[in-house]
Amino acid sequence: MSNIRYKKNNLFVENISVKKLASQIVTPFYLYSEGNIVENYKSFLNNFKRSNPLICFSVKANSNIQILKILKKLGSGADVVSGGELLKAIKSGIKPSKIVFSGVGKTEDEIRLAIKKNILLINVESENEAILINKISGQLKKRTSIGVRLNPDINAPTHKKISTGKAEDKFGLSKTNLISFCLKMNKFDNLRLDAISVHIGSQILNENPFKKTLKVLDEIIKKTKIKFKFVDLGGGFGITYKKNDQKLNLKNYSKLVEKFKKKYNCNIIFEPGRAIIGNTALLVAKVQYLKKGSNKTFAILNAGMNDFMRTALYDAVHNILPVIKNSKKNNGPLEFVGPICETTCKFIKYKKYQKINQSDHVAIADVGAYGASLSSNYNTKPLIAEIIINKSKKRIIRKKQNLKNLINQ
Repeated sequence: MSNIRYKKNNLFVENISVKKLASQIVTPFYLYSEGNIVENYKSFLNNFKRSNPLICFSVKANSNIQILKILKKLGSGADVVSGGELLKAIKSGIKPSKIVFSGVGKTEDEIRLAIKKNILLINVESENEAILINKISGQLKKRTSIGVRLNPDINAPTHKKISTGKAEDKFGLSKTNLISFCLKMNKFDNLRLDAISVHIGSQILNENPFKKTLKVLDEIIKKTKIKFKFVDLGGGFGITYKKNDQKLNLKNYSKLVEKFKKKYNCNIIFEPGRAIIGNTALLVAKVQYLKKGSNKTFAILNAGMNDFMRTALYDAVHNILPVIKNSKKNNGPLEFVGPICETTCKFIKYKKYQKINQSDHVAIADVGAYGASLSSNYNTKPLIAEIIINKSKKRIIRKKQNLKNLINQ
């Protein structure tokens, strides 16, 4: 059961009233449920318990060190895509032996850092990248474990901006190129090919693309005749943002993964991000102004696309919850927008919404993934606070950025 719910028309996160918190802390701010994070992680692990996977949380979804510490205590590793994320994961206590480094454009400095830290795998996405890793490994007198990322040319049903597994996408190697690369591994003296990896996109709500991916991997492994120590199946597991979203059923997929693992006697890695953190947070904001338009009313919030980018970037739908429910209806359509000087700084439009007043508080739902991590100082706005609730206790896990420090940068 979610720890974000109404009690007598009053929105609570665990045992703390959002209204009470909003009267004590300047809005906007991110508000997380620690209980939801723990439940999501355990539920994901339980779905795949027969495969006993290594879960490497996708740090790009949320890189707050205090959240990474919670996941580390649960046994999580990390999937990182930059040197900064790698250092944050290590600082949180995650062991380097549980860290996978992905991404198409790793720099020399990032590769050197990853090799020196003795992480589990660097997932290679091109032959030229492998050449560079081999060269740096030689300079450091080390033999580096790598995975090779497959682009399976599978069109997962998701937004075009978060699709990563089609032939036209920049990620990974095609089947032909990957097989060719595997057969030339003997020329890389300082590399050890330990894994094959794949990630076909984000916010996938149907298990069929994952099943197709397993079939492509099966074909590749048979052709290369390589006994991979790890098969990294990536992430992309979606959550339900909208009422009519189909909930992803992982049970059938988990059976196929178990069968695949037994067939190839390999270790399975998953890289979930959104599935662990997505539905664990709210963005609490104030209605700064109500403004009558020609055919709708604008509710102008004090939170904008600088604080929460997903709606502007991905046309994402996030419901907005009143902090206090009432039974009165608003007159006509209501659109929630932000203060940034961009037309795309808007969140959601409702045909009908409850009566709200200027200075009321609302909460943008399901913002735990790609919320705080995508926020920026656009329009010279400070980064907002992040707060986490554990039962009846609150902790500030990121202070609001100081405006004076920001303008002096």
